[in-house]
Amino acid sequence: MTGATAMSGMTDPDRIWSEAATRLRAEIGEGPFSSYIAPSAVRVDGAGQLVLVTPTAYARDWVRKNALRRMNELWLGLDGLNRRLDVRCRAEVGSAPPAAAMAAAAPAGLQPMALSGPISAPVTDGARAVRAAGLQDRLTFDSFVQGDSNAFALAIARQTASWADGHFNPIFFCGPYGYGKTHLLNAIAWEAQRLRPDAKVVYLTAERFLSTFVKAMQDRATAAFKESLRGADMLLLDDVQFVGGKASTQEELLSTLTALIEDGKRIVLSGDRPPTAMSEIEPRLRSHLAAGLTCPIEPGGRDLKIAVARNRLSALAGLGVVTGEAQPEVLDRLVDRTPGSMRELEGAVNTLAAAVGRRLSDVTVEEAQALLGAALRGGPERRITVDEIQKTVAEHFALKQADLLSERRTRSVARPRQIAMYLCKQHTTRSYPDIGRRFGGRDHTTVLHGVRKIEELMAADEQIARDVEALTRKLRG
Repeated sequence: MTGATAMSGMTDPDRIWSEAATRLRAEIGEGPFSSYIAPSAVRVDGAGQLVLVTPTAYARDWVRKNALRRMNELWLGLDGLNRRLDVRCRAEVGSAPPAAAMAAAAPAGLQPMALSGPISAPVTDGARAVRAAGLQDRLTFDSFVQGDSNAFALAIARQTASWADGHFNPIFFCGPYGYGKTHLLNAIAWEAQRLRPDAKVVYLTAERFLSTFVKAMQDRATAAFKESLRGADMLLLDDVQFVGGKASTQEELLSTLTALIEDGKRIVLSGDRPPTAMSEIEPRLRSHLAAGLTCPIEPGGRDLKIAVARNRLSALAGLGVVTGEAQPEVLDRLVDRTPGSMRELEGAVNTLAAAVGRRLSDVTVEEAQALLGAALRGGPERRITVDEIQKTVAEHFALKQADLLSERRTRSVARPRQIAMYLCKQHTTRSYPDIGRRFGGRDHTTVLHGVRKIEELMAADEQIARDVEALTRKLRG
């Protein structure tokens, strides 16, 4: 079903919240949604008011400032009873009864797929549109912005999605974090399934592959796991570098790739480096990954960044978030002062759109700068380094920088170390393996665990949230 008009008239809070939250996740981004919205739940207070209950007061304040207005716009467009949502923290509402199951924490179409079936089923009036677990609705070819740095990869992605006969298998997209690899894999999966609705197209992150394989071994269900993957007509595996260091998982992936290639099935992979540079992956698997076609995606230049910003604003306009177009000088300033990847640029655009709403065309450079704060201040963007983050975190927690690199595992050192890893991932373009090397030679999975742990704690622990916020302010000057 598409559009608020087609969905309007619902009364079940469960369905309303699921639909509204899915749209909100697409608008504000995965990071903020997972941190502040997903851990919350819709409940009914003593007066019958629908309330979004957040785990902490910090999360409540963030939602009020950044998401509540848009959340209610989406809700009112769907709710046949014309109700509104309030937001309170858990301490304020006590044991108010649930209004519905928290479907927003796992809205359809955005969770990793179960391995027992294909990614999708036809929807909407018999049209051959698809909705897929594990895939994001907005990551299609139509929303991908082409530039010199990604033109070759985009051409190969379109060819792969068309099921055209080719000489290369597997296809391996590589490049730094946040420049379009996941977007291309999602786009391929959507288009491939649209063109062949009966085909089994399987999309997985490498982390999901790893966790599902480990669980299958624990449950003595490896045969079913193997069958689920090896029955695929197309397998797409994202961020393959994360299988590094896991011998049994690498062996299983190698067996899976070999079986699929022998059966003439399609394989598409992505990683933060070319396969030949993945020293943590054992040589036989590395050789298979590099045996097809490697498509690099380079960081985009200024023209591409402006095009990406315009494209994101256009998408938000289509959702009714903004009206009109941003002044060229506003986009110029936003692009020139936003560091890092295209993903971070889209985050800045989302923030601007949420703040100005329907006044987009009237916003001046000065107002945009005031709204976005430190990200747009000053001259050329100052790059934050891993070393600077380590020193700042150590000082904040009264530690020595060497403590963060040491083997000490006490809470007083381990938690600041995880915070430092989280900040490195947020404020630098370093990969997980690279960050691990700079923290005493730790494995990339240790860094990944640390980053995700801090993301969880920020939504549930007010002190952690305050520490991260204070450190972020210090780093940005």
